[in-house]
Amino acid sequence: MTFTVDRIDHVVLNCRDPETTIEWYVGVLGMRREEFAPGRIALAFGRQKLNVRPTGAPNWVTAAADVPGSQDLCFIVDAGADEVGDHLRACGIEITEGPVTKTGALGPMSSHYCRDPEGNLVEVATYRTPL
Repeated sequence: MTFTVDRIDHVVLNCRDPETTIEWYVGVLGMRREEFAPGRIALAFGRQKLNVRPTGAPNWVTAAADVPGSQDLCFIVDAGADEVGDHLRACGIEITEGPVTKTGALGPMSSHYCRDPEGNLVEVATYRTPL
């Protein structure tokens, strides 16, 4: 092989309701809304981003199944597990599981699971205080 993959640059979220989805990620996870082309919005965080694609958007190449709510996403945060749970509850987010110990790319982590408005499974995890 002549190259190796270094990291994920971005993921595209197919959405029925892009504005509600954007508001959720900005308000709950602190991502930044950025327009990167006319009518195209991204949610930026760290050195990555989520592109928010309206379902059925013309001229936007997507997966074979243009299905909202089919992603399982894991975000690493710089906070303790208790802080994560407290924050999600303060935002009125239903925690479907957690805190639980899971194994991430770097080893054991503490995770809380919830769903975004489109139904995507969102894992908010920390390596700082594994259970």
